[in-house]
Amino acid sequence: MQNELWLLEKMLEHISENKKNLFNEIIENRTRHITIALENIFQPQNASAVLRSCDCFGVQDVHIIENNNKFETSRDVALGSSKWLSMIRYNQSENNSRECFTALKKKGYTLIGTTPHTNCLINDLPVDKPVALVFGTELTGLSEIAMKEMDGFVKLPMYGFTESFNISVSVALALYDTTERLRKLDLDWHLSEEEKISTKLNWVRKVIKHSAKVEREILGRKED
Repeated sequence: MQNELWLLEKMLEHISENKKNLFNEIIENRTRHITIALENIFQPQNASAVLRSCDCFGVQDVHIIENNNKFETSRDVALGSSKWLSMIRYNQSENNSRECFTALKKKGYTLIGTTPHTNCLINDLPVDKPVALVFGTELTGLSEIAMKEMDGFVKLPMYGFTESFNISVSVALALYDTTERLRKLDLDWHLSEEEKISTKLNWVRKVIKHSAKVEREILGRKED
């Protein structure tokens, strides 16, 4: 941790004071207590809007399951939000969905699938323990494997004829409700100090021109 902190401090010398202050302000509102998992989302506009919502609501991690579809984004919709997020992709195994859910459970997350076919509303979902909200495609929803892996299910309140919201709208509504309630609880939902350092270091690398070269030069001076 000390080495990473030293490197962060040196890298921060290469960005403006305004950007430093912004990083320090935003990092205090970042959380991994609530996370998002997306299974087979393929429409770039929807994918991008989901990432934008995660950034806006302070959710740091997005778990992306690519079984049949590659997760692609639209630059105009995402507005650069992806560079501020930690995106964990699952696309190398025989069953990427199960790999993702196993990894989340090992980290202590309760897996909650979103579906209109349940009586439990999103605002009834406890958020005092780490929660992973899992979303599937608009047409088919979560896969059969995903449904079996879930610890529970929730739906968003709807009062019209249409059965479900657009996926990006669903994520935004779910995050608004859960993150607002989380921030009112008397528990530490923030990133750890180690996570804050590594996350800010990644952000700095994204904004410095030729950051890899700058980092090599800094590390080279340390060795001298």
